[in-house]
Amino acid sequence: MRLRNKPRAKEELSQNPDIIIQDPKQCKGKWNEIFGNDNPIYVEVGTGKGQFLMGMSMLHPDVNFIGIEKYESVLITAMNRAKESSQTNVKFLNEDVANILEFFALGEIHRFFINFTDPWPKNRHEKRRLTYKGFLTLYEQLLIKGGEIHLKTDNQGLFEYSLESFSGYGMSLQNVSLDLHSSNMEGNVMTEYEQKFSRKGMRIYRCEARFKS
Repeated sequence: MRLRNKPRAKEELSQNPDIIIQDPKQCKGKWNEIFGNDNPIYVEVGTGKGQFLMGMSMLHPDVNFIGIEKYESVLITAMNRAKESSQTNVKFLNEDVANILEFFALGEIHRFFINFTDPWPKNRHEKRRLTYKGFLTLYEQLLIKGGEIHLKTDNQGLFEYSLESFSGYGMSLQNVSLDLHSSNMEGNVMTEYEQKFSRKGMRIYRCEARFKS
């Protein structure tokens, strides 16, 4: 999908440092100080327009949420949603998840969310998939012992690949759903893509993968 360019996006993001963290490297190991509490930290990689994270922040005020999104033109919408909300437990980073070790200390994160990420279906692009073992190594270092990854996607191929990747890495799987919206899961917060695809009658796949304690 082609993203619409917004010429002043970078400037607008820089004008809201309370929502868009300008230099996340300086926050490494200090995120609880940034939020002003000792609540657990949940991170969404590829947060897009922020609908999921804002919904989660309202549903779970006792959790600190951080969304990572590299596309400035997309993050503008997430920022505006945060500005319109009274929630203080959500921040965003305009960064690439490949550099995530620069922004967080080891064991600083409690949970990762990966929602409707690019499936990169061609074999030569496997290493770009956010559930590839190379990325799992990064997540494991930053998560607390026994930390989890929650995955949602509309792409069956990516879902099957991810289940194999998680299992091959030695992670345990739970709450695996091949049709999320036909399940009895409570408290599900939908992303923009999830709303779009579910309205078309497409299946939403979901699972939780836990690293070894």
